[in-house]
Amino acid sequence: MYTVIGTVKSRALRVIWMLEELDVQFDHIAAPPQSEGVIQVSPSGKVPVLVEDGVPITDSTAILQYLADKHGQFTHPAGTLDRAHQDSLTQFLLDEFDAALWMAARHSFVLPEALRQSGIKDSLKWEFERSQKILVARMAHGPFLMGDRMTVPDIILTHCLGWAASAQFPMTEDRLARYASAMSTRPALLRARAR
Repeated sequence: MYTVIGTVKSRALRVIWMLEELDVQFDHIAAPPQSEGVIQVSPSGKVPVLVEDGVPITDSTAILQYLADKHGQFTHPAGTLDRAHQDSLTQFLLDEFDAALWMAARHSFVLPEALRQSGIKDSLKWEFERSQKILVARMAHGPFLMGDRMTVPDIILTHCLGWAASAQFPMTEDRLARYASAMSTRPALLRARAR
């Protein structure tokens, strides 16, 4: 049995969504970052944490890929060109989308107020717009990033696009807006958000 620690207003949503897509049983502890229960299993205090057989796994991307590999879904086999392309998309999304959004969040409410630099957000929004153009050029034809098959980077991207909307980062590419709209209606994501 899996246990997911973290609120759905964090990257824990990615893990909960994956588990809902896999249709496996799991427990959910909606603990916020840096809380006592989180620090006991993750010294950094960050969420999400997936606990399996008493062993904690941290970092949403590592957890997603572990679950995908273990269950043989939402991923291409390791050692294939498709997997290399999938991993490349994952790294691109983490570097260009997730990193910009996380930096904006840090300078909005995470860092102590005296250390926040509100002016950085303009450059992050510019980078986010630029990254959208690059991603659209890399997207395959089909409903998902890689075509007809949903993979780990689809979960990361959909989460980032929702995060961007709430952070008021502009969506400048129509294809990404259509993608986000379609992905946001997936029943497993709706169940995950309802937790």
